[in-house]
Amino acid sequence: MITVHSIQELRDALRRAKLEHRRPDGDPAIGFVPTMGYLHDGHASLLSQARNQSDVVVLSIFVNPIQFGPNEDYEKYPRDEERDLAVAKQHGVDIVFMPTPDMMYPTPIKTKVHVDDITGPLCGATRPGHFDGVTTVVTKLFNLVQPNKAFFGMKDAQQVAVIQRMVADLNFPVEIVPCPIVREEDGLAMSSRNVYLSEAERAQALVLSRSLRQVDSWLQNNPKLTAPELQQKMREMIAEQPLASIDYVEILSFPQLESVSPDMPLEQRDGNILIALAVKFGRTRLIDNRMLTHGE
Repeated sequence: MITVHSIQELRDALRRAKLEHRRPDGDPAIGFVPTMGYLHDGHASLLSQARNQSDVVVLSIFVNPIQFGPNEDYEKYPRDEERDLAVAKQHGVDIVFMPTPDMMYPTPIKTKVHVDDITGPLCGATRPGHFDGVTTVVTKLFNLVQPNKAFFGMKDAQQVAVIQRMVADLNFPVEIVPCPIVREEDGLAMSSRNVYLSEAERAQALVLSRSLRQVDSWLQNNPKLTAPELQQKMREMIAEQPLASIDYVEILSFPQLESVSPDMPLEQRDGNILIALAVKFGRTRLIDNRMLTHGE
């Protein structure tokens, strides 16, 4: 495994890797996992998938300033370079790209990539400009790494939908591979921000995964349950936790992220339905979700 910090070093490393792993029928398959670091088992699962499906695995670690709002946690976002590199090596990464903000944005950026509509709901409603920052940095990274496949966790299902749409609209020659949510033993979805939680906040945050699991029972007990009715049940359950402050509880089609008919029972749904949550516990904002798959 080699670690590079500059764009030229990355290009040189990729050129050497392509020669070293070249196949008889052409260039090797490059798998790419873009992250903001502070790696946990969720990231490790992405790296494992990339290792299984690629000849060369590239990991980027970059806390991207342009996807943070003015009152968000860019400066305090957890960082641990030594641990990140150990995780990368353990999971068979070939190249780690760790640029600085000055390397990625040497001058104030004038060009941004914007995806319409599906960036509006969910996190886009309360984090204006966030997804422009995500799509812009991912575009830059795709141009630099030129992967065959890129691996993203479904914990941020909206991000997956946005990146998939951007890739389709702009004809990027890369396959987006969505990977399942990885959870702690108690059900809490793994997140780099979990480290912010106090003991009491973490205990109460388990209501997110509990409410998502409870959906099955609610649907079984009431086959005519509609999206607004399910939202209300989930809101009431989450609100029982005194430290919980709900940002959103939404039920949307996926990947379109459009509203579900308020009158149609969810059992009669056509297509996949995303149940998505964002809740603050203290100063820590957590997201979680589950998919109701058509025919499930």
